Amino acid sequence: MISTRSTILDLARQRGILRSRELDELGLSRTALSRLVESGAILRLSRGLYTLPNREISEHATLAEVAMKYPGAIFCLLSALQLHGVSTQTPHQVWIAIDNKARAPKMDYPPLKVIRFSGDALESGVQDMVVDGVVHIPVTNLEKTIADCFKFRNKIGLDVAIEALQEAWRTKRVTMDGLWNFARICRVSNVMRPYLESLI
Repeated sequence: MISTRSTILDLARQRGILRSRELDELGLSRTALSRLVESGAILRLSRGLYTLPNREISEHATLAEVAMKYPGAIFCLLSALQLHGVSTQTPHQVWIAIDNKARAPKMDYPPLKVIRFSGDALESGVQDMVVDGVVHIPVTNLEKTIADCFKFRNKIGLDVAIEALQEAWRTKRVTMDGLWNFARICRVSNVMRPYLESLI
């Protein structure tokens, strides 16, 4: 039992957030996990997710929890802007993109805002980002995020899309070619054209 406990604690230190499913795959006892939770050595975040009680957490901790629970979800729109640090918005929901035909994920906390995509609009422009030094999460890159913001301007506000575009361009974090490419993929070339032309 001691070795199982120490193995679970080591895994929690390495990974930041543990899924109980991972312990099953490694043949580690859920009873040992329950005892660690009872003793306060491990903290239960939500159903199936666990961490160390003294884990350093950032403003993106809830995103890491969503990524662990739903590894197929891609962080997009307001959550992606937050991760890229180009927005003054602090979203009260976690914005994720999933396939049109996928089952919608559900969590009590944090609240999720699910956006459905298909084909290139879902698969292109996705990068891997590390949150809290441990959890790798898929997030739309900045150029794709900006194009998505123009596409979903009725949901997030045109002012948010324009602010993100101007800030990303001012800080030289996007290219005109990249922006046009994702404007085409997201089918918002005509909408974005006047804003892109105003930058040059």
